[in-house]
Amino acid sequence: QVQLVESGGGLVQAGGSLRLSCACSRSISSSNTMGWYRQVPGKQRELVAAIATGGSTNYADSVKGRFTISRDNAKNTVYLQMNSLKPEDTAVYYCHRNRWGVDYWGQGTQVTVSS
Repeated sequence: QVQLVESGGGLVQAGGSLRLSCACSRSISSSNTMGWYRQVPGKQRELVAAIATGGSTNYADSVKGRFTISRDNAKNTVYLQMNSLKPEDTAVYYCHRNRWGVDYWGQGTQVTVSS
């Protein structure tokens, strides 16, 4: 059974930074697209950033230039560095893994940005 465990969420003031981590119980070194999604109550879960096995990345327009996704295959861990945080970044952030068309999700970590 694959497990994704997020950490690093919390409360931060606008303009501050946080780094989220997602540790996977299986190897992420091949055929794995890893990503971060976020969700606020009453809205659909949305893609924040994703990174493919080869290292290519894509970001939501709202976070481009502020967030950076990275992966450490040796540690089976994916990171999301979030800078210049805004109140509208407040959400539950979920780690996501897709391998061969199968989706896996973490339990989520709360990020709250105060104005």
